[in-house]
Amino acid sequence: MSDSFGASAARLCGQAALLLGWMPDAFWAATPEELGTVLSAMRKPDGGTIDKSTLDSMMEADRGG
Repeated sequence: MSDSFGASAARLCGQAALLLGWMPDAFWAATPEELGTVLSAMRKPDGGTIDKSTLDSMMEADRGG
């Protein structure tokens, strides 16, 4: 194990503990994709939000008009 891998893994393990409440065994059992998925859920969405008027229009259209 290289020093950079070990340092990065320790940092990520600590971040997972602080942000997600994961103990080391949960961190090491997770795949990189699982960790990325959970962390991405914490980000603000890239797109904008919709206003109530737009939502109402969408709901009306879903009801068939």
